[in-house]
Amino acid sequence: MTPAFARLPVLAIAGATGAVLLAVSGRFGYFGDELYFLASGRYHPAWGYADNPWLLPLLARLFDLMSPGSVVGLRLLPMVLTVLGVVLTALIAREFGGGARAQTIAAAAFAISPQLLGTGHLLMTCTVDPFCWVLVSWLVARWVRTRDDWLLLYAGLTTAIAMQAKFLIIAFWFGLVIGLLVSGPREIFRRPLLWAGAAVTPLVSVPTILWQAHHGWAYRAMPGVIAGQVDQAWGGRSAILPMAVLTAGLFVGAFLLFHGCYCLLRAPELRDYRFFGWACIVVTIVIVASAGRYYYLSGLYAVLFAASGTRIERRMPARWWRWVPTWPAFAVSALLAVYIALPIRPLDAFTGSALVDFLPVSSIGWPQLAHTAATAYDQLPAETRAHTVVMGDTYWQASALDVYGRADGIPRAYGPERGYWYMGTPPASTRQVLYVGGTGGSIGRFFDSVRQVGTVRLAHVDAEAANQGVPIWLCAGPRDSWPRLWNQMYQP
Repeated sequence: MTPAFARLPVLAIAGATGAVLLAVSGRFGYFGDELYFLASGRYHPAWGYADNPWLLPLLARLFDLMSPGSVVGLRLLPMVLTVLGVVLTALIAREFGGGARAQTIAAAAFAISPQLLGTGHLLMTCTVDPFCWVLVSWLVARWVRTRDDWLLLYAGLTTAIAMQAKFLIIAFWFGLVIGLLVSGPREIFRRPLLWAGAAVTPLVSVPTILWQAHHGWAYRAMPGVIAGQVDQAWGGRSAILPMAVLTAGLFVGAFLLFHGCYCLLRAPELRDYRFFGWACIVVTIVIVASAGRYYYLSGLYAVLFAASGTRIERRMPARWWRWVPTWPAFAVSALLAVYIALPIRPLDAFTGSALVDFLPVSSIGWPQLAHTAATAYDQLPAETRAHTVVMGDTYWQASALDVYGRADGIPRAYGPERGYWYMGTPPASTRQVLYVGGTGGSIGRFFDSVRQVGTVRLAHVDAEAANQGVPIWLCAGPRDSWPRLWNQMYQP
């Protein structure tokens, strides 16, 4: 008999998670990627982009229309998805045969994971994508118990939606297929509704595929870009798994992660779900081998937490880690997760390091950056403004100029980095560029004259990564014609 849903503890944990996320949702400003999705949805709607499909820009635009300019409004969706993720994790434990304790352990572990809690604060692809993995996991786990084939169709529909936010769910299904072939139940491949659901994904993805084809398959550059970032700034491939484990939870999550994988592969009561264990191993190998970002593995946390919780409920943990699934350990882990993952500290308490304080330092100073650029633009002679464009060095800076700068009177922004490069080429009549960010040396390769005309100053902030000290350059004399120069300036 399937255990009852542990309604009271699970919903209490989910409610507390939502309350914490809602309480901090207005802290600081938009995160850099949120600005990018806002700018894309407002000013550059399309069926695809160089670095992601169309769903996140559309969602950003819809929530912005409902609550214009509201950071809190934009972050309602990630809060809701995180709360639902807590509940789904408990439901996966229930499908595994876990009762109230197992469901509570799994739900709490999900809620206090620094990675999942942190992304629950932001509207990003790494918020929507893991939720879809968790939902697919629950649907497939429930099919194993009930053999209700409609669940497989719903899993296909979920996959189709996930593919419009990020292509990564392909790796998850690759792992699932390998796991099902290795350990069964192989009969799943004989279910017509599984293949009907699978057929939906390419059909829904046709507009994005056509956009990519029309733009030279721009997304092909992204795996190389990500691998380069991982090698240069994220510790390389060797750091992917340790980072994924640490961000799963400093005390509780890290233990449950390994224990859950072991249980899925070895525990007799989880034999029917062994394919999830193989899927986790396969997906981890794929992400590490391709030098993906560590948080690409966060969609696996729920099923591992659920498996561990189910086993702990049935069998007392080993003496040396018996303290892990206890309320004091969860309480300490929760406090650490909130302190590390959410922007609860005042500005003067941040270190200024993008590694330690990545979330706050990437959410501060965007309006000031745009205002400083607008001031420099206003100071240009009126007769030259018609032939001057404004450009951001990074796609975050270009997005901030579009989202905030237009209200200050500057024209649309251009950007040579990643997706922004595809959003338009400066007019052939362009003679000057007001360039935000970068260095004089890097920009000087493209212009005869480069001089600094402004600097972004943020009061009470010392962090360079928070737009403090960003230079504003006036670049004149393009050294080639547009768009040939634009092709040379492209930054993947």
